[in-house]
This record gives sequence, structure tokens and C-alpha cells, in this order.
Amino acid sequence: MATSASLEAAALPPDPDREARRQALYEHVGQRPGTLHVQPNALKPRLFLMSYDENTHTEAEYTDRYDELLNYLRAHPELKHWIDVRGYGDLDLMERIMQEFGLHPLQMEDVLGDYQRAKVEVFDENRLFLVSRMTEFTAQLTVHDDQLSIFTGPNYVLSFQDDYDDCLEVLRNRIRANFSQLRRKPVGYLAYALTDVVLDHYYPTMAAIGDYIEELEMSIFSEQRERRLLNRILRIKKDVVRFRRLVYPERDKMSEILRLPEEVVPEELKVFYRDAYDHAIQALDLAESYRDNISSLADLFLSDQSNRMNEVMKVLTIISSIFIPLSFVVGLYGMNFQHEDTHGHVLPLNMPELYSPLGYPILLVVLTLIVMGQLYYFWRKGWLSRD
Repeated sequence: MATSASLEAAALPPDPDREARRQALYEHVGQRPGTLHVQPNALKPRLFLMSYDENTHTEAEYTDRYDELLNYLRAHPELKHWIDVRGYGDLDLMERIMQEFGLHPLQMEDVLGDYQRAKVEVFDENRLFLVSRMTEFTAQLTVHDDQLSIFTGPNYVLSFQDDYDDCLEVLRNRIRANFSQLRRKPVGYLAYALTDVVLDHYYPTMAAIGDYIEELEMSIFSEQRERRLLNRILRIKKDVVRFRRLVYPERDKMSEILRLPEEVVPEELKVFYRDAYDHAIQALDLAESYRDNISSLADLFLSDQSNRMNEVMKVLTIISSIFIPLSFVVGLYGMNFQHEDTHGHVLPLNMPELYSPLGYPILLVVLTLIVMGQLYYFWRKGWLSRD
């Protein structure tokens, strides 16, 4: 008997990338917890530093200059710093950052693994480790997400992400602005602001999903409906379910932050986290609503498909019903009966008009009257109406 693996191999064309990913996963099975490894396609790390206080602000890129970044941090302990690491493709650098910032290997493993549910952890000296999922509705009409990992320190916030592009530019502009309250708040407020920007970015993603759902709904009732519409509905349904799976842990994370003791998260920051918790609830409600809408949309598509099929079957049935009596009459007169028997006697019960010179026109008139009578009957019943 063929195994499921052999059946899969026979049914699907070979995919070298998928096989490479599968082999990479097998290589790390059974390793010691906290063993760091980077993905083969990970981007080269780029290091960015934003330093600020209420009156000053500086920013620079320190790619390939990690030692200079450390020296600047040590030389300016009075400032608040945001160290932004974009890309994981240098294992030695990741290990140095882990050691010099006092990160736990298990936490760093979560960072480099690049898929963790949104969560919060408290580690030494009341520092926080936060994970969020940044989302975007792409031009390919799919939900794309990236992991944002955040570590807090006494005067800094350290963030990691695997891509160079993100949704955090609005926060950087707030730091650059002289009137921003972010520069006057403690450094823990920056960690909240990063999480809040990620939550706020869910709304444009959901708005794009909502517009796309409306477009699909209009396409269902379009006369020029595309053939692969059901595939599009099922694909966006999968993306909406996936988006809900991303948002749901954000609510739990915010709830857990609000339960932390005041020495970890001061009460003045919990006020802002409560607002972020409300945003997470709203985002989750929208995700639930979109999931229900997509399910209804699939049912609507199947119902409309069934109605269209019924219309086609109605037309074919009417056409068949019209030709059934015509075929009967024509078939009846197509039988090979003789007007006279073998002795020359006329058969009185033979077919009427069989040898009449007007038999054919009379038959055509009878057939026409039958068709007109049937059409009138169908019309009175309402079967010929498109409604």
C-alpha cells in the first residue's frame, strides 16, 4: 500500500524551497533549548540608534559599527535610547547582543525563530520582553505579518525585526518632533508606543480586508463574474482566520501587562496600556466580524451558483417541454402505415390526412399552435420571467 508521503509526492510537483525548509526544520529537532540559529535567507543586520531626551534628539545608522554603538550608549547614560536591529543574518552579532544586553538564550531563540505569538515576559530586574505581530494587506491580496521583538532596559529599548521595512516610521517621526510627549515620558513609554503603533496598524489592514470583501460581494452579483471567484473567497477566508489568530494573543498580552505589579509597569503607563487593550478588543471584534462575513459570502456564492444553475435548468426544461409534443406528433406521423391493404381496400381507421395534399401545411400549423399554447401557459405560470 502506498504511504501518504508517496501519494503526496505523486500528487504534487517537487518544490526545492519547500524541501529545503523542511530539511532545515529537521536539522534543529532535538537540539538543546536556547541554541541559536538563523534562517538561511535572513537579511544582513542593520543597526539604527535613536537617542533623545526632552530637549535633544540624535539618530544614526551603526551597521557594521556595533562597537561604536556600544561606546555611544556608555557615553550617554543620561539619554533614552532606541536600538533598532533589522535583519538576523549574522549569528555572531546576535550572540554578542544577547550577552552584552543580558538577554536569556531562550528569549533570543524566540527572536531568531521569527514566529512567536504575541506575548509578554518579565525577566531580571523587572525588564520586559514583548512580542508583537506587524501586519500588512499586500498588493497580492494576502495578509503579511512580521515579528517585532522588544526588550526594555534601564534607559533603552532594544527591538528586533527580520525585515528592513516596517510600520514604525510614524513613531520615529514623533521622536523627531520637538513637541512630542514621547520624549518627556520614561523609556518604558517607548515600549508601549511600539506596541500601540503595531495595534493601530491593524486598522488599515482590516480596512483593506473589508474593502476587498465588499469587492468580492459585488462580484458575486455581477453578470461578468469570474470563474475563480470561489478560490478568491476561500483564500481571503484563510487570511482572515490567520489575521484573527494574530490579533487574539495581543488581547491576552495586554491583559497580562495590566496585571503586572507596579514595580514592573508603573500605574502611569498602565493607563496607556488600558487604551491599547481597548484597541486590541476592537481589532479582535472586527476580525470576528470579517470571519463571519466571509463565511456568509461563501454561502452566498454557493446559493447564487445554485440559483444560476436552476435558471439554466429551467430554460433547458422549457425547451425540452416544447419539443416533447412536437417530437410525439412527428414521430406518430413517421410510422409506416399504408392507406390501402394488399387487396386494394381503403383502411378507414388509418392516419388522417396521410395522403391529403394539404397534410404537411396542416401539420405545421398544428405544431405551431402547440408551441404557442405551451409558451402562453408558461408565461401565465411566470416561468418565462427572469425574476
